[in-house]
Amino acid sequence: MSAESFAESLSRRTFLAATATTALAANAAAANTRDKPTAHQATGVRVGEITPTSAIIWTRLTKHSTRNNEGVVFKGKGVNQEPATVDMPVSEIEGACPGQAGEIRIRYTPVLNPPSGIETQESEWQKVSADTDFTHQFRLTSLLPDTVYAYGVETRAEDEYPHKGFGGRFHTAPEKTTPSTFTFCVMTCQGYPDRGHPDGHDIYPAMLKLKPKFISMTGDVVYYDNDAPSAKNAELARLHWERMFSLPRLVETLSNTGTYWLKDDHDTLKNDTWPGNKYGLLSFAEGQKIFRQQTPLSGNGYRTFRWGRDLQIWLTDGRDYRSPNNQPDGPEKTIWGAEQKAWFKKTLLESDATWKILISPTPLVGPDRGSKNDNHANSGFAHEGNELRQWLQENAPDNFFVLCGDRHWQYHSVHPETGVREFSVGAASNEHAGGSPGEDPKYHKFHRVKGGFASVTLQAKGNQSEVIVQHRDIHGEVVHTWNAVRTVRA
Repeated sequence: MSAESFAESLSRRTFLAATATTALAANAAAANTRDKPTAHQATGVRVGEITPTSAIIWTRLTKHSTRNNEGVVFKGKGVNQEPATVDMPVSEIEGACPGQAGEIRIRYTPVLNPPSGIETQESEWQKVSADTDFTHQFRLTSLLPDTVYAYGVETRAEDEYPHKGFGGRFHTAPEKTTPSTFTFCVMTCQGYPDRGHPDGHDIYPAMLKLKPKFISMTGDVVYYDNDAPSAKNAELARLHWERMFSLPRLVETLSNTGTYWLKDDHDTLKNDTWPGNKYGLLSFAEGQKIFRQQTPLSGNGYRTFRWGRDLQIWLTDGRDYRSPNNQPDGPEKTIWGAEQKAWFKKTLLESDATWKILISPTPLVGPDRGSKNDNHANSGFAHEGNELRQWLQENAPDNFFVLCGDRHWQYHSVHPETGVREFSVGAASNEHAGGSPGEDPKYHKFHRVKGGFASVTLQAKGNQSEVIVQHRDIHGEVVHTWNAVRTVRA
């Protein structure tokens, strides 16, 4: 089997043993795992913040090797619902994955035609405890650009022999001058009771089948206030992450591709939230802390990443810097805040990427329902929305567009006054779709009230670059395509 074929056939549960038999140095320690305890990483591994030379690998040591599939099931949903009574240990709830104190280490190596002299990298053992929900984020540096890496994560409880390992793969970004030819995916809005399959949402195997270089998780990946039991304290908030991200399909996908994470209201605190709010005993500040514990993140919530010659993405934060939704609209009312807004304009103007894409947790174009008052497409933030759209019309007229989450329907819209183009990727399942105000011919080039995701493909063709944006249904079938071609700047 070739190295490339091997990398494509990685299985999350057999990674370490398989790579040992093929002499993959990153997992040499797994060669004698027959008598080791089973892997204690029920919540999987998440790889994020990928650049040409760096990545963050999120890990967690769990008490058991699998999620609690036999626990008590809480049913019901509804925004800001009253919490179901939780009169039992959280560990007894279906999907729970309690952590345990111990240590974690990681090994990693390039696997596709690695250059001679490249040695397997191995970290020191890192202690984990309840202070960080038993997680650790390994910050890998000095990686090779545009390269597939295999990794293996090993754990051990205090004073115990190491457990069997768990592993996966990711692909580093190409350098700034490399022509861009690859696919990435964008998803949003995944309800736990609405997942459509016991093992997780259908979009995950559908996305993985496309072999994306990365997936952007664009907010509302858990619903504290919508899915029972309501997360009105920190322990229940962490349960929402445990049960969602221990689902087998999510573990498989997220351990074998890179990710970029954005938060929105439901995975920060509650519907349409802003700083200073509370949800039961859970504060906005605690929600911010938990999100950062559960995802591979670096620096500010807003950041930008370059993927080769032809693509640069911007990821914005719509919660940490916003004004209260009920504040009267005007020049001082903001979702992004002055610092983030200045950063976005400055870095967008500095970029020489062929295609410039804003990945936003909420819409910039819409249109949205008249009853909503939480995003740049609504009247409540009309001043800043108009400011941003007019600035984009003047400074990025034809090679910029928006991919947004939050809305539970798919659309392709063009703002009738400024021409700003936006694609809503839609909810993660058909069960979770809905809420559209209807098709608006003044805006919509495409409109569909079903679940799915979006894929974006870059194709370099000599001195030209093509971008192809495709809305896909939950099984990955294409339901809408838009493409454009630009001549690359010399």
